[in-house]
Amino acid sequence: MPLSDAVLRLPRLMKRTIALAADIAMCLLSVWLAFYLRTGVFHMLHSGVLTAMAVSVLIAVPIFIVSGLYRAVFRYEGFAAAVAIMQAMAGYTLIYAVIFTVFGVEKVPRTVGIIQPALLIVLVALSRGLVRLFLSGEYQLRVRESKLPRVIIYGAGNTGRQLFYALESGRAMRVAAFVDDDKRLQGCLLGGLKIYPPRRIPALLRAFGTKTVLLAIPSASRSRRREIVSSLQQCKANVRTVPSYDEIASGKVAVNSLRDLEIDELLGRDPVAPKMELLLKTVQGKTVMVTGAGGSIGSELCRQIIRLEPERLLLAERSEFAVYQIYHELLEHTAKGTKVDVVPLLADVTDAERMREIMQTWRPQTVYHAAAYKHVPMVEHNPLEGVENNVFGTLIAARAAKDAGVEDFVLISTDKAVRPTNVMGASKRMAELVLQAMAQTDPGRTIFTMVRFGNVLGSSGSVVPRFREQIRSGGPVTLTHPEITRYFMTIPEASQLVLQAASLGRGGDVFLLDMGKPVKIYDLASRMIALSGLTVKDKEHPNGDIEIQITGLRPGEKLYEELLIGDAPQKTEHPRIFRAVEESLTMQRMKELTGELVEALAKRDRVWVMRIIQEAVPEFTPRDGIGDWVTLFEEEKAGLDGSSSVGSAA
Repeated sequence: MPLSDAVLRLPRLMKRTIALAADIAMCLLSVWLAFYLRTGVFHMLHSGVLTAMAVSVLIAVPIFIVSGLYRAVFRYEGFAAAVAIMQAMAGYTLIYAVIFTVFGVEKVPRTVGIIQPALLIVLVALSRGLVRLFLSGEYQLRVRESKLPRVIIYGAGNTGRQLFYALESGRAMRVAAFVDDDKRLQGCLLGGLKIYPPRRIPALLRAFGTKTVLLAIPSASRSRRREIVSSLQQCKANVRTVPSYDEIASGKVAVNSLRDLEIDELLGRDPVAPKMELLLKTVQGKTVMVTGAGGSIGSELCRQIIRLEPERLLLAERSEFAVYQIYHELLEHTAKGTKVDVVPLLADVTDAERMREIMQTWRPQTVYHAAAYKHVPMVEHNPLEGVENNVFGTLIAARAAKDAGVEDFVLISTDKAVRPTNVMGASKRMAELVLQAMAQTDPGRTIFTMVRFGNVLGSSGSVVPRFREQIRSGGPVTLTHPEITRYFMTIPEASQLVLQAASLGRGGDVFLLDMGKPVKIYDLASRMIALSGLTVKDKEHPNGDIEIQITGLRPGEKLYEELLIGDAPQKTEHPRIFRAVEESLTMQRMKELTGELVEALAKRDRVWVMRIIQEAVPEFTPRDGIGDWVTLFEEEKAGLDGSSSVGSAA
């Protein structure tokens, strides 16, 4: 048991007796020291010393008792206890000084009447302070705080200052120094800590024995953040960041809600301000329907749409849990005053009767068709289901929309539809062809639009969450090929551009989103490892922390993705939205192909299905044959059953 706990468990009378004895001892000690300070000699206990000691005790004890010094609980008392001590010592000093300095006592120097009370004040104050320090747990607390991890805050503005005070009041970490780009602040003090220039970061990390840098620059542009993080990456710093100003201002999070640096903050470009007239055109005051509303893209579309104040938002989703989640999230917006009627609907886009029922009941003016199977290997191993969902789900939803008089029907497509090497991409390209053909039959009644873009960070199929989890687990980080390259865009930016592209449609348009520069996935993995304060383990760095393992390309996976099939795309009103110029099929030809496809799917004839898709999408060049699990299992079983006969025939 710690000594402080043992003292606290003593009876109240015992603790008061100890305090009284300590005060008497301090009276005696202060007199002896006063004689030494006056004469420069440690005196034996002659009559003058004994008289001064006796008078000190006889004056101090009654005054201390009357002043309540033995009633106060000093581990809790602060200012009030200090006032009580000062009052008691003022009375004591006055009486003691009058006796020994004004009137005088034989063998006692007159200055002792001044020196002794001053010494006693110091001793009494120190004794109470030490009691408070040890018994209140403050000492143990400070010892623990000295062992807390130390961090450096990058940014000495308002956010950095708020973060500093929030961390100081917490018990998780302690700030060692500030860093800021502003030369006017460098060399100044903030919270007693010096503000250094960024070039000193490597030395500061070594000096303070830390690897953690907290970015407190929520207003910085993405390009500036990329520059800062690239420099920190070279220092092997573990970078964390505070939320954005929007998140703090909305009350969603506090300024000290630190989080790991999101890779989308580094890959994403500085956003272009949306054109409000394009955002509002197909949404505001209208009934809007989103299929696949619980998915990564669908749910973000819903979040963006509800802010634009439609009259009603229909959430069509096959997954009960997914639609439940997004529905209750959107209800929070309506609870804050947004007057939108949000309707959650369990629905499968391949169910024609359900699609027709929904469209005819609510008569939406705009439909965003985000429902799709989009995970490449999953569709590759389940091709019939992928084709049925992506091709016929689009066809059924589009027909129901047209019959219900929908004004705008927008398909969320993918860059994998361009010269596809997998069933997912080919099925999405065929879905585009379906809408292009429908746009030719009755132009102007329902405007069919397709928006094609690449990978979105943080989606259900994104590599980023998987990499982050692998790094947290200690690795390895698995990568299919060292040269694989992808385009990336954040989900909010992609969704916002989709909403704007919908307003640009004239019928049968395929819009491309400017995805920026392609990113090498190996570099992405390396950067995520470095930003976690770790190092890549490879041949050149055998003592690194996290290994990157190459597992080989997955079925249907391409090294590079494209966004355009035909020639150079046309510019539109928006600088990041382009219109593709591509060939399409006639409605008659599409009817023939989809008719055959219905029959092939009904017969579960995978070879026939693949042949029909290749007729519709001649650019489709499957890399791995038919990867359907059923086919593979049947072939494996047949090989095992007939292995001997095959061997003899050979």
